[in-house]
Amino acid sequence: MIHYKIICRIIGTLLVIESLILLLCSLFPLLLKENDFFGFLASSLITACAGTAFLVYGKGTKNEISRRDAYVVVTVIWIIFSLFGALPYFISGYISSFTDAFFETMSGFTTTGATILNDIELLPHGLLFWRSLTQWIGGLGIVFFTVAVLPIFGLDDVQLFAAESTAPTHGKTHPRISVSGRWILVIYMVLTICCTVSLKLCGMNFFDSVSHTFCVISTGGYSTKNSSIAFFASHSIENAITTFMFLSGVNYSLLYFMLFKGKLKRMYRDTEFNWYFWVTITFIFIIAIGLIVKGSESPVDSLRHSAFQVVSILTTTGFTTTNYMAWPTLLWMILGLCMYPGACAGSSTGAMKNVRIVILFKTMRNEFSRILHPNAILPVRISGKVIPSSTKQSVLAFTIFYFGIILFSWLLFIALGLDLTTAYGSAISYIGNVGVTIGGNGNMNSCYMLPVAGKWFASMLMLVGRLEIFPVLLLLTPSFWKSR
Repeated sequence: MIHYKIICRIIGTLLVIESLILLLCSLFPLLLKENDFFGFLASSLITACAGTAFLVYGKGTKNEISRRDAYVVVTVIWIIFSLFGALPYFISGYISSFTDAFFETMSGFTTTGATILNDIELLPHGLLFWRSLTQWIGGLGIVFFTVAVLPIFGLDDVQLFAAESTAPTHGKTHPRISVSGRWILVIYMVLTICCTVSLKLCGMNFFDSVSHTFCVISTGGYSTKNSSIAFFASHSIENAITTFMFLSGVNYSLLYFMLFKGKLKRMYRDTEFNWYFWVTITFIFIIAIGLIVKGSESPVDSLRHSAFQVVSILTTTGFTTTNYMAWPTLLWMILGLCMYPGACAGSSTGAMKNVRIVILFKTMRNEFSRILHPNAILPVRISGKVIPSSTKQSVLAFTIFYFGIILFSWLLFIALGLDLTTAYGSAISYIGNVGVTIGGNGNMNSCYMLPVAGKWFASMLMLVGRLEIFPVLLLLTPSFWKSR
């Protein structure tokens, strides 16, 4: 049975929080005398009124939440947050179409980073900050629910955690998920502060440092500049962002044990981290060698551009320092392959997650061994722990759904008028929350040319990818809504 009142109560509380954040953003036009103040003020009032209405409807309900309630909350709240988060763009008039405003906001909250804007630098500071802040909030994911909302109701946080995080994870920071959530928030804040200071020391102004940090740590990829990180033409800024993108792709639990417990050995003993590290190194050197062979750049520049773009795409951040579509076809096709694995589970990144890739490869290897030794017991181990059969089945199901959705989306984008390569690049980019793509849209171009239907479909595709497929698809099954 689904408890609609407690769902409305949680949604109402979150909308009130969103209205306060919108009100905070209105300080920028107020102080800088820019013209988006009314847009933020009106958006805040509308969002607050809607949140109050939800709270009134949910008043007096018991503090109980079922697993079904959790799946409804974590799916619906991303849509509602994006609907109301689109209002500042639309009301202020900087994005005239609500479809475009919703696309931009959903891309922000899901940390995808795709944009419909042709000239980002025309936006006032308030909207630029809100744009980056949506990614930082979206990168928090379950921590936002665990720390900001559930303690208000005294609710058990396990249900929401299970609903939003479906990837196989390991190495909890604390037996209680609520405590783990708070430690993850601490890690998130530490990375945010360190990245902001680093970018400021490298030459960015304070506003750009904060805005880009929000998008680096959340692995979102929005920039305040049309040419992304290439605008700054600074090797030190590129190196700092590359470092923090890579760190943001690491499982937060591992970062916790490294930073607060001094357990460095857990890093190199972790199967997923080792896979993530060596996949990153391998792709960097392959593309760097390709650029050196091409001869258009020096070996140092080739390695620098290769490292930045590989880390940016593997972590599904989507920042750019160069137009990689001008590289040889084989090299940008290899970058397309980087869109599949993503980084580590338990981070803010998208795509498949390396732990699933490792489980798939080890399972396939075992099947070859089973042919030679039919009676052998061949467990799959991750970081020394045996993976249960249910997890292997879940990974297999996820993989089938993932590639099935890519195929369906590819065909649909072709039907909507995109060319073969652009449609393929868009499909893997949106489902993987990568932001940049391959093909006609390229890495420097916006998504404004998508038809209206394509933008709404892409928005839902970003949501499906952000919630790792199952929570969204589960709501589409008739059995989910039955009483028993």
